[in-house]
Amino acid sequence: MAHSDPEPTFDAQVAVVGAGPVGMTLAGRLAQMGVRVILLEQHPQHTGEGSKALCMQRETLEIWARLGIGEEVARRGVQWNLGRTYFRGRELFQVRLPSSTRDHFPPFVNINQTEVEAMLLARINELREVDLRWSHRLVGISQDAGGVSLRCDTPSGERTLRVAYLVGTDGAHSAVRNAAGMGFPGHSFPDLFLICDIRARLPFPRERRFFFDPPWNPGRQVLIHPQPDDTWRIDWQVPPGTDVEAERTSGGLDRRVRAVIGPTTDYELLWLTPYRFHQRLVERFRIGRVFLAGDAAHLVSPFGARGLNSGVADAENLAWKLATVLVGRASDDLLESFHTERREAALENLAVTDASMKFMVPRGRLRRLLRNAILRGSLRLPQLRRLVNSGRLAQPFTYAGSPIVVADERDAPIPAIGSVAPDAPCRSLDEANVTRLRELFGRGFVALLVVASPREAAMAAIRASRLAWPAPCRIVAIGADGPLAGVTALVDSEGEIRGAYGEAGSSAYLVRPDGHLAAWIPLKRADSVDAMPGLLAIAIGG
Repeated sequence: MAHSDPEPTFDAQVAVVGAGPVGMTLAGRLAQMGVRVILLEQHPQHTGEGSKALCMQRETLEIWARLGIGEEVARRGVQWNLGRTYFRGRELFQVRLPSSTRDHFPPFVNINQTEVEAMLLARINELREVDLRWSHRLVGISQDAGGVSLRCDTPSGERTLRVAYLVGTDGAHSAVRNAAGMGFPGHSFPDLFLICDIRARLPFPRERRFFFDPPWNPGRQVLIHPQPDDTWRIDWQVPPGTDVEAERTSGGLDRRVRAVIGPTTDYELLWLTPYRFHQRLVERFRIGRVFLAGDAAHLVSPFGARGLNSGVADAENLAWKLATVLVGRASDDLLESFHTERREAALENLAVTDASMKFMVPRGRLRRLLRNAILRGSLRLPQLRRLVNSGRLAQPFTYAGSPIVVADERDAPIPAIGSVAPDAPCRSLDEANVTRLRELFGRGFVALLVVASPREAAMAAIRASRLAWPAPCRIVAIGADGPLAGVTALVDSEGEIRGAYGEAGSSAYLVRPDGHLAAWIPLKRADSVDAMPGLLAIAIGG
């Protein structure tokens, strides 16, 4: 179908409410796909403070790399791949995060959310399709079959905007969610945590440290994370009635800090806040033309870094679907898969973080006794250490049950269909700047043909390039020995691509614009590739 411009009455195709990291990621990715966006923020300017979310997962960096800031975030952040867990001052175990030569980014980098927001803000200011409007507070919405109308308080009075779709990325107290009449069921943990950033030169290595029941916070937990510029984030579990300001003035806070860093180390307190954790999830991520993403849709405890990272994944999932519908390549039905896929991801995050909090902060005497017995026993019995839960770290969700993913029928699919497509170093015969596979993802669909024989690879690729695809699809051939018209030919000089994708022999993979695998077929003959356009039709809701 041909590209359809917004109706003359539309101020933009999409309105995004909330200029935090999720909202700016969504607005930026939509703009890269040619969608005109109004980004509304109730504050008069960027007002970030403190570290807030600070642990950015590899796939989040990949998404930001497509937007243009991933490399900057990775360079600026503190890279770490080792976590240590302690009980009463003794180390229980270490967890080294998995990594391989295929991975361009480290498993995690630590950088405070405020810095990332500044990078995102600079990037979206470069995108002419994004109209960022400060001091716009949403006060009401109404939607019909043709679009959504928003009423906003602005410095010049109340104004009404008209868009095709509306997305709320405006946090835990979402005005969009409230205006749409969407509930936010769940529960809050009564336990109080104290979070602070300090600047100090410490002898600690760049690693995550988690303490159960340390002598300097008996009966409770402490988490320590490194940040750039000799900055450290410390999370203490504290008694429910703790008065943070009273602790600051009485010297109690200083004693807490010094118990961690030592009695003589100089430090500067940068940020301090008390915090209670919440586990909440909306019933629907979509109602008609209104969507929710990030903390507006789901809240989880931060142990495991599943908050901001899952919100950025929400944005990437929704961006390509809205863009595909707005250019007329798919029906509105495709948008329902955003709810299906991302709510399943949120349910998994809730289950994982709930289990972590139940172990870290057990309710009731019997559960606490059992937890403490596991911790004491793990000092002597290594097999008990697998039961110790100090937060399962975030990983990208696999959309195996999605209606727009064609499930793999192999007994042990590697990689699994619905998962993030693996990266690998490579060299392009056509584009000098391509050095890894995932640089080709993020701008549209990709048909990845992994074929052993150069002749068969060329035949399959040429045939694929001449097929009628229901949406634009880049043909990428692994194994062809020369440039091919309409095809991106890659040299797998280190064998990493075949190592990641070649287990089942000659194969064709369909990669979605968000980097997830949508389908797989074996390439038994060159004409086997003829099935790929039908699989792409399923991937866009057909």
